[in-house]
Amino acid sequence: MVDLRTLHATFMEESIQGRYVTNDMLFPFLDGLSDLFEVAVIGESVLGKQIKSVTFGTGKFKILMWSQMHGNESTTTKAVLDFFNLIDSNSEIAKNLLASCTIKIIPILNPDGATAYTRINANEVDLNRDAQDRSQPESRVLRSAYESFQPDYCFNLHDQRTIFNVGVTSKPATVSFLAPSHDEERSISESRGISMQLIVAMNKELQKYIPGQVGRYDDGFNANCVGDTFQMLNKPTILFESGHFPNDYEREETRKYIFCAIIKGCQVIAAQDIASYAQKDYFEIPENGKLFYDILIKNADFVNKSLQIGTDIGILFKETLESGVLTFVAFVEKTGNLSNFYGHKTYNCLNNKDIDALKRQKEIFNLILKK
Repeated sequence: MVDLRTLHATFMEESIQGRYVTNDMLFPFLDGLSDLFEVAVIGESVLGKQIKSVTFGTGKFKILMWSQMHGNESTTTKAVLDFFNLIDSNSEIAKNLLASCTIKIIPILNPDGATAYTRINANEVDLNRDAQDRSQPESRVLRSAYESFQPDYCFNLHDQRTIFNVGVTSKPATVSFLAPSHDEERSISESRGISMQLIVAMNKELQKYIPGQVGRYDDGFNANCVGDTFQMLNKPTILFESGHFPNDYEREETRKYIFCAIIKGCQVIAAQDIASYAQKDYFEIPENGKLFYDILIKNADFVNKSLQIGTDIGILFKETLESGVLTFVAFVEKTGNLSNFYGHKTYNCLNNKDIDALKRQKEIFNLILKK
């Protein structure tokens, strides 16, 4: 069996890295794609930026994917570019997928949000809450692509925050999946059941590489969400959520695992091997918790005497775009007894080495002093 994680190093698109990914970065890559790929302008954003799709393959099983519906969620876009490189490789995996599937991918659905590095579009609308009204041009572009392409399967590609852990464990949710609901009762229709089975297949693959770091996203029903809407139309739809890998705030490691998941999902569809994976195993994937801080300061009162004894401080990073450069600005999210929480970095102020390390991070140390 091919180790998909190892395969990624061969096909990673090095021209696009980091969290800030826009049309200006993407389009030169798309312009260089080979004749295997049909690149088309399928619409425009609120501010008139082009939205492009990339279509390839000649097979009967049609898969529609879209990324950066939320403009600041770019990890899956990077993974998609790596996937294009694989498809163009003449490898056995590529030849099989090209022969068995026809795949259409919209790499950046919300180019205005991508440029501004915001979740919302230029009209301040969350496109993933606009599936019914389709009040925004980007929403209409996606629905038009769906209706003209008539996919058999849909991959809805997103990022999630660093706060998510797997179950109640101290493992970060590096990748999360969801088989969206199609009704308030969260019942299992045929299409939702197929979504679950595909997720089981991808989870099984990812457990080889990131054991315990795959979570299951909340399945509350919302008809305004695109995934729920497509599931209501009886199209198996899967939500991908790119999350945190230790010390990977640029999400270059996570990109690798999304790449692996996309390939595995497509392979199972191509082979029509879906029945090999049990629906019940979907529910064995732990639900996401929200137990992480970017930085957890234990016993902060030892440094700041104005705090009550035993006070912990939970710090999160806010991603901020400044002059085209993305920075991570720390802020205090919560103080108190945070013994049930985890930190991607944890410092205990009862430990002199930890205090010295905090003092070298003046921004963080000052946050402790100000509380």
